[in-house]
Amino acid sequence: MTMTPAELRAAIEAILFVSAEPVTLEDLVEAFPDAVRGEIEAELAAIETSFAGREGGFLLERAAGGFRFATRPELDPWLRRFYARRNEGRLSMAGLETLAIVAYRQPITVPEINDIRGVNSTGVIRTLLDRKMLRIAGRKSVVGSPFLYRTTRDFLLHFGLESIQDLPRLEEFTEILGESFTEELLSGARREEWDEEEAREAAEDEHDSGAESAHSDSERAAHAAPVDRESEPEDAGESVEEAIESERN
Repeated sequence: MTMTPAELRAAIEAILFVSAEPVTLEDLVEAFPDAVRGEIEAELAAIETSFAGREGGFLLERAAGGFRFATRPELDPWLRRFYARRNEGRLSMAGLETLAIVAYRQPITVPEINDIRGVNSTGVIRTLLDRKMLRIAGRKSVVGSPFLYRTTRDFLLHFGLESIQDLPRLEEFTEILGESFTEELLSGARREEWDEEEAREAAEDEHDSGAESAHSDSERAAHAAPVDRESEPEDAGESVEEAIESERN
């Protein structure tokens, strides 16, 4: 069914409005098989520009690889007032701390999280798993094989991020999570860098030591005393021949 540009734009807006999840370009291409991909991209750009230029209550934003309508940030105080029970769905400070650690250090284990926070985080991890903010991403190849954790697509949606690369600089968390916590998280990242550097240096030293050892061995072999063949047993040659014959049999 052929659609005019205005009809295509209206249909895309309707899909974006009713969808509970961000709508990807591929989703729209499948929804409108008769439309050219470029036409859909053009209408999305037009919708984005249109809502950005008007003084309305919401806009089109990019999140988790797709598009969705969202309320304007400056209207948040009014929304908070409207939703009297909004705080029930908010993350606790412990949850924010743990999410920050996982987001910046993923993949990471519970013991590593505990080491940074200084408290047991098992209960917080369980809550974040239930809320689909975190996911299990395999096991770490160390003693005990603890689970590794990563953030999820729901994490991106909750914080309005397009990808994990859109996270703010770690230092910006200082005002929210406290300077001491942020410094601990930063120092943890530095420790990892130092550990990697030490491992590289150790590997280089081991390689150099091995090369020097091999060189010394070759020098010693070159200067070794010649074998006194007269002192060899007379039946040495027969022994070698017997060994060869034995291998053949």
